[in-house]
Amino acid sequence: MRESLPRPRRGDNHPIEGDSEQRTAQASRKGLLHALGTSADWLAPAGNPSRVVLGVIVTGALLAAESGLHDNYLETFASGLLAALLYWLAHAYADVLGLRLRSSRRLTARELGESFLHESAVIRGAAIPLLALAIAALLGADRETGVSIAIWTAAGSIVILELIAGLRSHATRGEILLEAAVGITMGLGVIALKALVAH
Repeated sequence: MRESLPRPRRGDNHPIEGDSEQRTAQASRKGLLHALGTSADWLAPAGNPSRVVLGVIVTGALLAAESGLHDNYLETFASGLLAALLYWLAHAYADVLGLRLRSSRRLTARELGESFLHESAVIRGAAIPLLALAIAALLGADRETGVSIAIWTAAGSIVILELIAGLRSHATRGEILLEAAVGITMGLGVIALKALVAH
């Protein structure tokens, strides 16, 4: 007669359940880190992240400086977008022209196109406060409130970019705090510009 196997006691399941919960938590953490990494790669691409930073700062500063000059959202958005486009084109052209002046090279369509593509990160940075402005308009906020939201978004983005830089360099906690303080200072500079213009 075959002996029956002993029934597992309730305590035997605890380690199994604990392992399952631990694996679930680890999977959740990995998913969160992957999502944060993807967002960071979009926000600050490895190819030309400095232009993203410039796009955020220049557009935020422009919105702050012109906060009282426009009567509606369309004029405000168009002004920010036009400035970002001109800034992008100027940077791309200046880089190509500077290279030609240094090396006595001829202008080629390929070189100009590559420069335009490389400098397009400016538009990515400018899109952050402009997108915040567009969302505020769609939600029915008045124009002045929308501009303030866009400026604060630009300021917050600078801090986030500083944190991304710190995490990518595996900085210590103290170094990350210092980098965040630098980002906050830059962001407050953009906000202060609006306050100065208002007075």
